[in-house]
Amino acid sequence: MHLGQNDMKKIFRATRLILLLCYVFAAVSVRCVFCAEMKNIGNDDSHEMHDHADHHADNTHEAKKISEHPDMHGFYGRYPMVRETTGTSWQPDSSPLEGVHAMVDDWIFMLHGFFDGIINMQGGPRGNDMTYSTNMLMFMMQHQFAGGTWGARSMISLEPTLGRDGYPLLLQTGETANGQTHLIDRQHPHDCIMELATTYSYSLKDDSSLFFYFGTPGEPALGPTPFMHRFSGETIPDAPITHHWLDSTHITYGVITFGYIKDSIKIENSFFRGREPDQFRWNIETPRLDSYSLRFTINPTEDLSIQVSYGHLVSPEQLSPEMDVDRLTASATYNKIFPNVEWQSTFAYGQNWNHPGRSLPGLLAESTALFYERLFLFARGEFVYKDELFQHDEQFDGEVFAVGKASGGLLYDFFKTAEMRMGIGYSASLSFYPDSIDFAYGDAPWSHIIFARIRI
Repeated sequence: MHLGQNDMKKIFRATRLILLLCYVFAAVSVRCVFCAEMKNIGNDDSHEMHDHADHHADNTHEAKKISEHPDMHGFYGRYPMVRETTGTSWQPDSSPLEGVHAMVDDWIFMLHGFFDGIINMQGGPRGNDMTYSTNMLMFMMQHQFAGGTWGARSMISLEPTLGRDGYPLLLQTGETANGQTHLIDRQHPHDCIMELATTYSYSLKDDSSLFFYFGTPGEPALGPTPFMHRFSGETIPDAPITHHWLDSTHITYGVITFGYIKDSIKIENSFFRGREPDQFRWNIETPRLDSYSLRFTINPTEDLSIQVSYGHLVSPEQLSPEMDVDRLTASATYNKIFPNVEWQSTFAYGQNWNHPGRSLPGLLAESTALFYERLFLFARGEFVYKDELFQHDEQFDGEVFAVGKASGGLLYDFFKTAEMRMGIGYSASLSFYPDSIDFAYGDAPWSHIIFARIRI
């Protein structure tokens, strides 16, 4: 049967509506189950689990208790659930456990998401103003099956409503809005379907396991935890300009990962599609397995997680199909809990070897501190070499420039319950680049963002 363009549009609209209705239903269901389970677990286990979580406020305390329940462990091994983030990546065990968690018989459910309303004012001749929303909703579940643990993971976003060219962000590069020109000084929107994945792990012993992950889209074993999912970066309202040096593969159409875990060490190997998502953000693209990656992760203490990864990406750029990329990343995330303060920092290095092309490195350092469960202070600094700051028909096309950005700000939650937070924040950033391109960017422009956030 042949489907015309109008038929496909109708199918996509119906699919989006069904997905939204499913997530609304899931949110309401998990919210109801969560309230009931919290009452039961609070009555049965509160004395047993109090000592480990007494440094958190009520919402974090309850989440910690449920995550440490004997039947609640990670998707990939018998360790604290909080160690896992998106895909198969790890964070420190002492990190805050986000989202709403619930247990129903042998099933475990988790719902997590955010919605940011943003007023973005990027400075300089290339800057622009825009009001928009960035958002994400994640739903996961796991169940004991065939002697192991089966899991399902999903994530959606309404960011395609931003339009194909995303939002303004000075010095950002990567992907395309129309299939003809590069996105420059703009951050691309994420696809509507960010993750649809299934997992299975089998425990060899209490401290070791084998695991399997399949997603389309999914996240291969390459790079640190993506910026919007790590505590050190999730409060910062804009994407890092080193995104395509570190964690840009977090939405990949076609991913298979095999891994082995021994206590605090994880070794994994992924096969995936190297091509980045195209400009059509509502659909699911054809999966392929033409690229590969390897990642080694170690959590030597409950406060520290370190990863080193390498990937070979076949034809990642739609506008440069002849170019392959070898990518090396290394990162360390440190999380520390003090009285009334939760603090996490991430330091990351990424290097892209373009074939044909140049070798381009990038560095990132970011940090977020939460005071008294309400006030977030955050900062990020980056330095990166870029060769896509000008279009093919412009002067300096293909030239390499060392650029940087420093940003900082705050977010205050004026409303907080065990399941939800609402706050308002502000961020300021300063961009750096060589004098030779002052004509394009002006004299070290400042940019400002005002944002409101709802988070579960």
